Amino acid sequence: MQDMLKGALSHLEDAARHTSVHPEVLEKLRYPKELLTTRLMIRMDDGSRRSFLAWRCRYDDTRGPTKGGIRYHPEANAEEVVTLAFWMTFKCAVTGLPFGGGKGAIQVDPHQLSKGELERLSRAYVHAFASLIGPDRDIPAPDVYTNAMIMGWMADEYSSLVGHPCPAVITGKPIPLGGSLGREDATARGGFYVLNHLEEELGLKNGSRRAVIQGYGNAGSYMAHFLHEAGWQIVGISDSRGAIYNPEGLDPAAALQAKRKTGSVTGLADSHGVNTISQEELLALECELLVPSALEDQIHAGNADKIRAKVVLELANGPVTAEADRILQQRGIPVLPDILANAGGVTVSYFEWVQNRQGYYWTLEEVHSRLKAIMEKEGRRVWSIAQTKQIPLRTAAYVHALSRLSEAIEAHGTQTYFAG
Repeated sequence: MQDMLKGALSHLEDAARHTSVHPEVLEKLRYPKELLTTRLMIRMDDGSRRSFLAWRCRYDDTRGPTKGGIRYHPEANAEEVVTLAFWMTFKCAVTGLPFGGGKGAIQVDPHQLSKGELERLSRAYVHAFASLIGPDRDIPAPDVYTNAMIMGWMADEYSSLVGHPCPAVITGKPIPLGGSLGREDATARGGFYVLNHLEEELGLKNGSRRAVIQGYGNAGSYMAHFLHEAGWQIVGISDSRGAIYNPEGLDPAAALQAKRKTGSVTGLADSHGVNTISQEELLALECELLVPSALEDQIHAGNADKIRAKVVLELANGPVTAEADRILQQRGIPVLPDILANAGGVTVSYFEWVQNRQGYYWTLEEVHSRLKAIMEKEGRRVWSIAQTKQIPLRTAAYVHALSRLSEAIEAHGTQTYFAG
C-alpha cells in the first residue's frame, strides 16, 4: 500500500519538473494535513457489540474545505485513505473547484450487515468525526459500497448533532434531502464529456469504436450506456465475479439486468454469442477504448505490456500503477488520467453543495450544461499543456493542478508558525 502512496507522490514530483514551483509548496503537498483514526462500536442485531476501524483524512485545504468520499470495504486501510485524499486534492484543483482533498473509510464488508446495522454504523461514523467534518471544513460523499441512502443517514445524524438542518455537510444525498439532480451518473458523464471532446485528438473519431469496461458498478455501467448510445460497440464487460466478451457487441442494459438478477454480468453468458473470459483476458482484449472502472492497481507492471487498447480512460481512482503508466507511455497508449477523467462526480457534488448553500435547486439540463462546460474546458487545457510541454496527459493534469495549488499556497502568505 505504501507503493500506492509512493506512486501517487511520484506524479507530483514529475509535474514539479515541468513547472516553476517553490520547494516549500512541494513540501506542503507531500504530507496530509490531518488523519484521524478511530474504532466505531455498534450494537449488532443479535445484541452483541462489534468494533470497526475507521478513518478520515483532510489532505490539504488551501483552496477551500476538503471534499471526498467515504468507502466501506473490508480491505480499507490508512495508507489507501491518505492516497485517495491526495488524489482528491489534485482532482479538485484540476477542475478548478474551491475545495481541497479529503477521504474516509470504514474497514467493513457492508454486504455482511443488515440494513439496521449499516445505518447504526453510518451514524456512528458521523458521531466519531463530527468535529472534523462540516459544510465549511470537510464535506463527505459516497464512494465504494456507499450510496445516497447512507449519505442521507449521515446528513440526518449531523443535523441532529448541531441542532438544525445542515444539508451542505454531505453530498450525494437523496433528492428529497437536498441531493442534486444528475449526481447518480455524474462520474461517467464527466468522463464521457472529456472523451467526446478530445476524440479527434486521440484518434478515435474515425474507424472502429470498440470499448471494454472493467468494473460494472455505478460508473462503469453508466459509461457503457453513454458509449453504446453514441455508437460504440461494447465488446467486453467485467465485474468482481467475472467477465464476458462478444466480438459482435454486448447490450449494456442486458448486462446490467443480468447483474441485478444473478449477481454478476456473467449471468448473460451463453446467450447470443456471449462468452465468459478471465479478468486478465478482458484487459488484454483488442479495442479502441479501455475503461477501468473498478478499484486501484488493476493495470500494473505485470500486465501493462498486454494491453491492446488504443486509449485508456481511468474512471476508477488509481487503476494504473506508476510502473504501468511508464510502460503504456513507452508503447504510445495515452491515458486519460483519473484526476481529470473521473472528476465529474466531485464536480456535481460541488454543484450540490452550492445548491444547498443557496437553497435554490437547478434543473437537470442546467447541471448537465455546467458539467459539460467544466469538463471540456479543463480537458482542453490539460491536452494543451501536454502538447506544449510534450509530456503525458497525466503529468499535464498534475502540472495544471499544481499550478493552481501553488498559486493558492503562495497567496496565503509566507507567515511562519512556531509550535509551543
